[in-house]
Amino acid sequence: MSFIELKSPVRRFFCFTKEVFGAKLKRMNKEQLKIFVIEAIELAQKEGKLPYFDIPRILVEFSERESHGDYATNAALLIGKKIKKNPMEIAENLIKYLQIGQSIKKIEAKEPGFINFWLSENELLISLQKILKEKNKHGAGREKKTMVIDYSSPNIAKSFGVGHLRSTIIGQAIYNIYKFLGWKCIGDNHLGDWGTQFGKLIVATKKWSKKDLKDLKIQDLEDLYVKFHKESQSDDNLLQEARDWFKKLEKGDKEAKKIWKTCVSASLKEFDRVYNILGIKIDYALGESFYQDKADLIIKEAKKKGLAEKSQNALVIPLSGNKIPLMLLKSDGATTYATRDLATIKYRIDKWNPDLIIWEVGVDQKFYFEQVFKAAEMLDYGKKSQFVHVAHGLIRWPHGKFSTRKGDTIHLESILEELFKRARKIVDKSKTVKDGSEKQREKIAKQVAIGAIKYNDLSRYHAKDIIFDWDSILSLEGNSGPYIQYTAVRCQSVIDRMDSDSLVFHMNLTDFNQEEVTILRTIRKFPEILKEAANNFSPNLICNFIFDLAQKYNIFYEKHSILKAKTKEKKEFRLALTVATRQILENSLELLGISIPQKM
Repeated sequence: MSFIELKSPVRRFFCFTKEVFGAKLKRMNKEQLKIFVIEAIELAQKEGKLPYFDIPRILVEFSERESHGDYATNAALLIGKKIKKNPMEIAENLIKYLQIGQSIKKIEAKEPGFINFWLSENELLISLQKILKEKNKHGAGREKKTMVIDYSSPNIAKSFGVGHLRSTIIGQAIYNIYKFLGWKCIGDNHLGDWGTQFGKLIVATKKWSKKDLKDLKIQDLEDLYVKFHKESQSDDNLLQEARDWFKKLEKGDKEAKKIWKTCVSASLKEFDRVYNILGIKIDYALGESFYQDKADLIIKEAKKKGLAEKSQNALVIPLSGNKIPLMLLKSDGATTYATRDLATIKYRIDKWNPDLIIWEVGVDQKFYFEQVFKAAEMLDYGKKSQFVHVAHGLIRWPHGKFSTRKGDTIHLESILEELFKRARKIVDKSKTVKDGSEKQREKIAKQVAIGAIKYNDLSRYHAKDIIFDWDSILSLEGNSGPYIQYTAVRCQSVIDRMDSDSLVFHMNLTDFNQEEVTILRTIRKFPEILKEAANNFSPNLICNFIFDLAQKYNIFYEKHSILKAKTKEKKEFRLALTVATRQILENSLELLGISIPQKM
């Protein structure tokens, strides 16, 4: 990876001819093509070329190969299976009835029965025009809905471990994507600041801490928590002491509350420091303790509606189709996570009236959330469709899960420190950066490091586990954040070498080479990729897209001169293509929470 110096941010203004401004900013997309295909089926049925049948749920997708066009549909395959006829014959018949207009250049049937669509050059240029005109608003939506997302949610008295990294990074990206699409988004950091683990911490602090409460740091608290679990393996009385102290905490015991507040305060300072490094901002930090005084209402409502019943001295809600009930009160009268989570749902519904509530929490909580969502629906707190658990896979050792209580984990701080070192070595070797100030080099190294760790996580499908590997998580090359950042910087360096402060972009160009067409066809996908990422809660779709775009731009850059193109029109077009590419990379990286350095 070579490094390029940027002279200034983009300050160029693109002037369009009357022909361009007069062009309608239309978009041919999957949904519009699906409508055209359905209309073609209906026309074919009306003219007797196809029998009448219930039209199946057809799909229009991006073509897997560029040689197969921009879009493809499986309509003929589905119809052929339904009416027992050759899909290729059906595809060829449907093509005759497709009334697409000037946006589509070519349609063809392809074995075993796909219909492929190629966009016209005019349609591609209109998409380019939209990007240049809308800039950082390109792809933005106008949804007038509300979404609450619960993410990060580290546990008090435990250092910010690599295990919480996924929820934090993926949750923030989902928040950013939905907000960009027009949703009112509310981020809630549902801190684990209540529960029986605090009884354990209180016992450990009283028995083994040699520091004053005010001097305790988060690492001290974590060490005490680990010590408690080691000691409790040989002393059963410790667990009962912990239960007794948590019960005292629930009843407002002054000593218990004082130790608890110390744990919370020390932890929040550490979490805020980590969030600041990662560039994470969460709207609210309403921990479990916030809902403690609201748990009684849940219990009363469950009893009033006849949903709660006694089971082995505990209070539970039996769930239809599930042998395991949801526990509201333990046999000793203490509330549970579930009680507080139901109180959380009720609070969010009452306060924000959201259309959607998302929990970005590990896949190991899948069954638990199914129980909670079912109980919430039974209590009339919301509909099942409002509740979504985005279950991320775990970052784990080859031999199993990380475990704080066993002291078998790795702190995020250790990863960040190592990543900063590696990024700094690369920055210091760069010809364009090594002469910069210490502050400038440090800033770039941090941008590269944070970009690497975020992209490494976001580029993977969220539901898959990640085996912890230093070289993988600290990757600075290949399909990585730094590679995308570098491509954006390369685009900017071209823009900053432009002779004029304005550019006339003509719509009458037709002599495109293969690399130019490839970029045009790629950048126009961005709004649809964005919606797919939102619908599937999958930021990795954006990562896949921009890695593909970066590769294609770099091939174009190596093969063709931009500023020394043969004609003025070609130079302006290639410059416009460069500006559009950088804009799409910038918009995408911003959604992923990754910044672009001024130099690389």
